Parts: sequence; structure tokens; C-alpha cells
Amino acid sequence: MSEASKSPSRPKSEPVRLAPFRERMSWALYDFANTVFSMNIATLYFAAWLVADLGRSNTTYAIANGIASAMVVVSIPIFGALSDATRRRKPWVVGFTLLACAATIIMAGIGERWLPLVGEGVIGGPGTATSMSAIALVGMLSAFVIANYAYQGAQPFYNAMLSDLAPAERRGKLSGLGAAFGYAGSITGVLLSYPFFSGSVPIIGAVSPQVLSALRSIIPFTSHAGRISTFVPTALLFLLFSIPLMLFCKDHHALRDKTKIPWRESFSGLRETLREAKRYPGVARFILTSFLYQDAMGTIIANMALYAIFAMGFKKGAEVTLFVILTVPAVLGSYLIGKLVDRFGPKRTLMWVISGWVVLLIAMIVAPSRSAFWIVGALIGLIYGGVSTAERPLLLSLVPDAEAGRFFSLMVLSARAAAIVGPFVWAITVDNLIAPLGTPAAYRAGVVTVAIGMVGALWFLRRVPDTFATGALQK
Repeated sequence: MSEASKSPSRPKSEPVRLAPFRERMSWALYDFANTVFSMNIATLYFAAWLVADLGRSNTTYAIANGIASAMVVVSIPIFGALSDATRRRKPWVVGFTLLACAATIIMAGIGERWLPLVGEGVIGGPGTATSMSAIALVGMLSAFVIANYAYQGAQPFYNAMLSDLAPAERRGKLSGLGAAFGYAGSITGVLLSYPFFSGSVPIIGAVSPQVLSALRSIIPFTSHAGRISTFVPTALLFLLFSIPLMLFCKDHHALRDKTKIPWRESFSGLRETLREAKRYPGVARFILTSFLYQDAMGTIIANMALYAIFAMGFKKGAEVTLFVILTVPAVLGSYLIGKLVDRFGPKRTLMWVISGWVVLLIAMIVAPSRSAFWIVGALIGLIYGGVSTAERPLLLSLVPDAEAGRFFSLMVLSARAAAIVGPFVWAITVDNLIAPLGTPAAYRAGVVTVAIGMVGALWFLRRVPDTFATGALQK
């Protein structure tokens, strides 16, 4: 073993200067773009369209989602290692983005042409099955898997671009700005796609047939309203707001020489990354911490609407309003928390954010009324973006900039595993307690499991090194 491999010291990196304003804004705007996809496809419309409109099972959706997550687990560490070898992040972001947009449009086209709509939420949809339905369903689900995989695949490379855009002491603010743009993208995506879903514009009211006809002539695959009619507009919005990153962002420290790409070594990337994590104090513990809080956050957001209905007695169909209420304060909160990261450091800020989560989850369990629940939901929205705002600069403070891609990929794998484990624990808890405790109490017990995960995250985060406090934030 060489001396270099024994030493825990970091590879030297070129000094990072603050990128031009246009480039920083273009990077942050991509957060806006991909959150349009996340909100409209992954959160609001696709699962409801598949289960309610097409009459398919929840298991069908879970299998498709699981395949996408498995593809991420298998491939992203390899791609992350390749990215680190060349110090190029942007081509991966651009490639995955174009793939996600194309697959979403294909998914909509197949659904509009060959899949009959049944059940609720359909406005003027075709009601006749065809012999192509089974094949079309497989094709549509395959397109969804590719779109979801590509959306997730872009994330670690996008996050790793941050190390090229700002020095360590300025990353918190830029990361917070990106998160704030992201939550603004959630709201914008819902509002801009709503006319295609309902045939009406918020505040203004119903859209005339002439306007709808004009929209359908401009944007294909919107022959009728309903959830599926939001898919193509979502893909086009994702693409539109990604263009500034494609045009103006650069890989400032990309290797210019024709270095041979280590393909063989890249295929053992996950094992190597796990081994390398031991060289940098606190990285393995932070990845475990991120698994716990991502598990908790993903579970509660995925089940927030169900909790509102079954534990708090909200009427069905409140999910859009609920997510908008959660998102509005997140825009402001993400930016303010970014300032806290620059002032007090990412670890201390993340400790505060997770502590806030624990308090609010307890408040959610004991909330006595719907009004109290709305207040708790708004406060959760305020700190929701704080996690991503603080975690990106925290991970960058623990690893060399030159190796950021593979460790962000590892964090994505952690989040993908959490997306499977958390909802499963929630479902087992709630389903088994409904009979003995009743539905409201069972759902509150589900929140208890989430709170326990957050407490665990807080406990493990305590032992992660605070390079900001010790003055060791040297890149």
C-alpha cells in the first residue's frame, strides 16, 4: 500500500473562486426546473393517474418506482466515479435531463393514445379499451421508470457542481438559493399545469374552449383534461428552465487533457467509495445520518395528505392545497437557512433543522384541531428545505472537491434506500394498529416512527466533525 493511500490527507484542489452571477443563478434555476418534475410527476399526478384513473394497483406503482431506484443504486456510483475521473459534472446533468423530458413526453403519448381511463378524476377521457392496452401499459411504465431514473440520476452531479461555483464559505447561501428556487418551482409547476388538469386557471376561473384548443395545438398530447394532461407541460417546463444551466454553467476544473477514463475501476466504484469514506472522518457517519433523516422526511411528505384525511378529518382532494401550503414558506425558509449555514456552519445549522423536525413531528401527533395542523404544516414547510440547504455544503466540507461526485452519488443511494424502508415501516405500523387503536390513532403512531428516525439522525449527527467550528474548512 502506498503512503498516499495510508494518509487521510485530502488531495489538493485548485482554489475555487466565486463564479459569475449569471452562472450561479443558472445553477440555482435548475433546482426550480427539476422540482417542477418532482412535484407534478413524482408527487401529485402520476401515481393518482395510474391507480385512480387507470384502475391499476398500488403494487404496480411500487414495482415501477422500485425498478427506478434499483437502477439508480446500480449505475450512479459508476457514473459518479467516471465524473470524478474527468471532473465533469455538467454533461451528466444535461444528458439525464434530456432523457427525463423525452421519456415523460413518450409516457404521456402512450397513455393518451392507448390506455383507457376509468374511475374518478377523468374529464372527457376515452373509455374504451383496445387490444394494445396491455402492451401500452408496459411501454408507459417503462417510460416512467426511465424518466424517474433520469430525474434522480441528475441530482448527484448537479449537487457536485456546487463545488465549482463558490468557495466553501459561500456555498451555504448559494445552496439555500437553489433550494428556495426549487420550492418556487413546485408552486409554479402546480399552477402552470393546473389549467391542463382542470380546464380552469387559478383565480381567473374557467378557460374558454378556444383557449384550450389553442393550448392543445401548441402542446401535444393534451386532447382532454385530467392528470395525464399535465405530463407534457411538465416535461416542457423542466426543459425550459434547465436551458440556462445548459448554456451558462461550466465545469471550471474539468481535466482538459485526454486522460484515459478508468472504466474498469469505475465498475467497482461503490466498493471503492465505501472504502474511501473511511479515509475522511465523519463521512460514513454522515451518510448514515442522511439515511435516517431522508427516511423520515420522505415518509412524512408522502403520507401527509393521507394523514390529513384519516387523522385530521380533511376532505378528499386536499393534497394539492396541502402541498402548496407546505411549499410557500419553504421558499423563504431555504434562503434564510442558507444564510445560517454561512454564518454558523452547515453542521450546526443542520442540527437546528433536525431538532425543529423532531419538535414539529411531536406537535403534529398531538395537534388538537385542523387549524393547529395547518400551522404545523406551514412550519414544516419553513424548515423542509433546510436539510438540502445544509447537507450539500456539509458533505463538501468533509470530502475533497475532486471526489465530490462519488460521495454525492453515495448520498443519493442512501436516499433511495430510505425511500423504500420508510414507507414500508409506516405501512406496517399503520395497517396493524388500525384495528386495535382506530384509524386516527394508527396514523399518529405512524408519525411516531418518523419522529424516532429523526431523533436517531440527530444522535448520529452529533459525532460528525464540524470543520466550520474548528477552522478546518480548507479546500
